[in-house]
Amino acid sequence: MRPIKVMSVFGTRPEAIKMAPLVMQLQAMPEFESICCLTGQHREMLDSVMDIFRLKADYDLHIMQARQTLSSITSRTLLGMEDVITQAKPDLILVHGDTSTTFAGALAAFYHRIPVGHVEAGLRTWDKYSPYPEEMNRTLTGDIAELHFCPTANNRANLEREGIRGEKFLTGNTVIDAMKTTVRPDYVFQTPELNGLDFAGRRVLTLTCHRRENYGQPMTDILTAVRELAERHPEIEVVYPVHLSPAVRETAFCILKDVPRVHLIDPIDVEEMHNLMARSYFVMTDSGGLQEEAPALGKPVLVLRRETERPEAVEAGTVLLAGVEKERILRLAEELLTDPETYQKMAKAVNPYGDGHASERIAQAILWYFHRRGDRPADFQPGT
Repeated sequence: MRPIKVMSVFGTRPEAIKMAPLVMQLQAMPEFESICCLTGQHREMLDSVMDIFRLKADYDLHIMQARQTLSSITSRTLLGMEDVITQAKPDLILVHGDTSTTFAGALAAFYHRIPVGHVEAGLRTWDKYSPYPEEMNRTLTGDIAELHFCPTANNRANLEREGIRGEKFLTGNTVIDAMKTTVRPDYVFQTPELNGLDFAGRRVLTLTCHRRENYGQPMTDILTAVRELAERHPEIEVVYPVHLSPAVRETAFCILKDVPRVHLIDPIDVEEMHNLMARSYFVMTDSGGLQEEAPALGKPVLVLRRETERPEAVEAGTVLLAGVEKERILRLAEELLTDPETYQKMAKAVNPYGDGHASERIAQAILWYFHRRGDRPADFQPGT
């Protein structure tokens, strides 16, 4: 019986981080022929993840352009996938999450009548413009997919509530799998600014802020809160890897440049980020992935958004929805800095996102779908 030909399609750094352990899992199993197709929606940041996990692309669409738009990303991916699918003839195409690559890759598979597996399926805010364009990307991908790999029970319930067709598996999140590779106690940072930090003597806060819906006044208010926090608390250091988006960099450097103990650095790779978070006191972020990664490291998270598609961490108590208003962000950050009971309650909460075996569950679900195993794989059970 020939191997099942599975093509994994991704194009951004967050996708690559979360798909890498799954690609590695498929490569290790003789039941699969694993094919890796990059769109290159992000370029340098994507390549660094591939290097860290020692992965090589079988196909690369090289779609990235200066000041690319959502329309150009989607159309270039869709057109580029035509030749790739024709050449590779996969049995299944895997896409991840909620990027424009995700939606365009799923649509291309549908046009060729190839089943789609959606990794990290079922996340919802129920507001199609927040996060933008991610909410509609993942919703439309869900309508196309045949296999839905849901990190949590809440994600699966979202799909059932919507009447989404196809098989829904509860797997945990593959990012927890990835962290088994990246986080090490003896890790030495490659970024000079990080090696110069006093992690033992100071409280280091990791900050990210880059989402499109935070452009403008929300980002100004968020970063102003960070500036005031640093000015009020000389015992902290803030590390902010600033996204390459011109809109983000202009705001970040305008507000935070030359603020003592606030370090504005270029984007860092996944190993650097995971090990930075592991040594930080807490995390402030509008990122999606960091809401899953930091709890796995026992680090409280303040989410710099008005809503989150990851309510499980809020319910578990490891994440607080801080919003985008300056005073609320300041109040919650200062509470974590000054109230040990609040801090410990968040740091010790159970991570609802995985046990490091999500990729194995997904691989077994694919085998079941293609009738290569008799019993349906068991669901992930948080906290067991």
